[in-house]
Amino acid sequence: MSENEELTMSDRDESAADLTEDSTQVGAEELAEVIAEFERYRERLVNETMAAAQKAKLPQKSAMAKIEPELAKIDAGLASLRTQLAAVNANN
Repeated sequence: MSENEELTMSDRDESAADLTEDSTQVGAEELAEVIAEFERYRERLVNETMAAAQKAKLPQKSAMAKIEPELAKIDAGLASLRTQLAAVNANN
């Protein structure tokens, strides 16, 4: 019975190691996807704001000033995500 328990423990350790590798890889892929989504969102926000400002005949500086706080939040989030992605990739 002792041999069965050791075998079971060994199998659990291997499964845990496999899970860790899979979750790290999935984590890196998911982070990359989220980064790409945030980049697309930022670009769309700027483009739509500029288009709306042009239609309304508002100065571009004024329109950009209105969305600057949101852009700063997006940029901070992107920086954080890129740092996390670099850490995940460094651990591989």
